[in-house]
Amino acid sequence: MPDSRPLVACFGEILWDFLPRGAFPGGAPFNVAYHLHRLGLHAHLISAVGQDLLGDDLLRRLRAWGLETDGVTRHLGLPTGHVQAVLDATGSATYEITQEVAWDQIMPGEDSIRAAHGARALVFGSLAQRSPANRAALNRLLAVLPADAWRVLDVNLRHPHDDLTLVRELARKCTLLKLNAGEAARLTDDTPLPGREEAHARALAVSCGNPLVCVTAGEHGAGLLAHGAWHWVAARPTTVRDTVGAGDAFTAGLLAGLLRHDESPAVALERACRLGEFVAARDGATPAYATDAQGLPVG
Repeated sequence: MPDSRPLVACFGEILWDFLPRGAFPGGAPFNVAYHLHRLGLHAHLISAVGQDLLGDDLLRRLRAWGLETDGVTRHLGLPTGHVQAVLDATGSATYEITQEVAWDQIMPGEDSIRAAHGARALVFGSLAQRSPANRAALNRLLAVLPADAWRVLDVNLRHPHDDLTLVRELARKCTLLKLNAGEAARLTDDTPLPGREEAHARALAVSCGNPLVCVTAGEHGAGLLAHGAWHWVAARPTTVRDTVGAGDAFTAGLLAGLLRHDESPAVALERACRLGEFVAARDGATPAYATDAQGLPVG
């Protein structure tokens, strides 16, 4: 029987997040794929791990969750990536990201090219574009993507992998640009002050030609500029365990609302905020949960 679920390809890093409370699978595109799968979409992850124990464990977990692993290649000469995350008193994280790892050399195979050819959307982050090989691989995927498919750039400015010129080039290739308030301020050469989210979104929509720009603002909420109309959803009080992966869950929630539930931008934004808060209240980026009749997380 044909799979009727919307297919979303996710290109970029898969790695281990080493947090004070333990080791958790992570990497923004992987996190998005995980939550898309939980939310009832068909997620195809395009990434790479090493031929090592860390890579073995990642693939074992993906299979246990029911996620496809066809798009995850294995490198003999490069290790599985990992990130050392340090949390402050509010649960916000800073990251030390290893370099020269498997996801720096992602090689999309026939399964991934076929997935991109039939995808409703391609999600890609800015971090994985630190390597020329990945930039070339992304261009191959974009070339076969249907003309009406969404091109979703999830910005992740992590020093020293925060080349603003490169991010602006990537933004011009996407239909949905998603970033946080600090990143939006940096890309518009402005100050990251609360209340400036709409101005930054409009400036980016003009400079990069994006019909949709989403700006998240942590405990303040999030906004979505959709074809000239600005929508804002305030955050709800949340006891934060850690913020790792909350933004990626938000991205998945937004896409689930728009692609699977055919919701208006305002309603999909509400869905995204609630999922991001749900994940922030739990350890790691990939907590287990079921969904209710409305497709919202429970558990």
